[in-house]
Amino acid sequence: MIHSQKRKDLTDSLELIKASKYILIVTHINPDPDTISSALAISNFLADQKIKHMVYNRDIKKFQSLKFLSRFEKISDVLPTFYDLVISVDCGDMKRFGFKPMADTKIINIDHHLSNEDFGTIDLVEPNRGSTAEIVYDFLMENNIQITKEIATALYVGIYSDTQGFATSRTNKKTFDIISHLVGTGVNPGFIADELLRKDSLAKYRILPRVLDTLTLHKEGRVATIYVEESTLNECGASLRECEDALDMALNIGVVDVAMFFRVLGNKTRVSLRSKNGYDVSALAAKFGGGGHKFSSGCSISTLDINEAKNMILKEIDEKK
Repeated sequence: MIHSQKRKDLTDSLELIKASKYILIVTHINPDPDTISSALAISNFLADQKIKHMVYNRDIKKFQSLKFLSRFEKISDVLPTFYDLVISVDCGDMKRFGFKPMADTKIINIDHHLSNEDFGTIDLVEPNRGSTAEIVYDFLMENNIQITKEIATALYVGIYSDTQGFATSRTNKKTFDIISHLVGTGVNPGFIADELLRKDSLAKYRILPRVLDTLTLHKEGRVATIYVEESTLNECGASLRECEDALDMALNIGVVDVAMFFRVLGNKTRVSLRSKNGYDVSALAAKFGGGGHKFSSGCSISTLDINEAKNMILKEIDEKK
């Protein structure tokens, strides 16, 4: 059941949308399927209503795996000169935008990260939800907006991906109720599985063994670290996204409670953290100015030396883990 304040926020969001002249839907840097799918679900609704808008992502040229979703080709990496409303999806803070919004711009902040900074004019933030796409679904349903097959497919992809195939701890009856509704609109789960799981590049299978070769266990095997260097990526013709399965593989080792993936991005070392058995990596990431979810978080460390970054984080981990 949706409580009264949330219901008001959902309906107020629609009023803010209707009052705007041009809307900028913002997805986070280094995008994942949840941020892109949530944005495209909203974009398809706005397009159906003839509401002027654009979906922005700084890194979209490096992320092409969701080309099968409606309006994906409309996503731009060039900011418009004017917008009077930002709809932010799956961004824990405004640094994740990749740009600084124009002053006094109203923001609808839709997210499910525990570390969200509540930076919006309206904050639709629910850390207990498995994906941002689920909150977008609530927005559509509460405002009696028709969920077309195109919108439903985008929402399904976001939920499926961020719950790791309905396997995370925040997957519950409500998640499956939503999925049942989406499938009822004509979503084809088999087609989506083929698009997400069975269209890997050859480069991915070249890079994964190289990344796994860096696997090191620490603290009696309970912490696993992996890394990749730019030279290795170039040699394999691979992208960072094609390395991500290695992090889940490291965490799947029976004795491991925490897995960490290091790579240099710009002038910092970026760290992705995953955990199981109750270890809260969002608290660990927060010590370095990062954040995320209890079992999936990230942070950046101001060093180009991966070993230095690794040692800094290892020092913060409870010796019992």
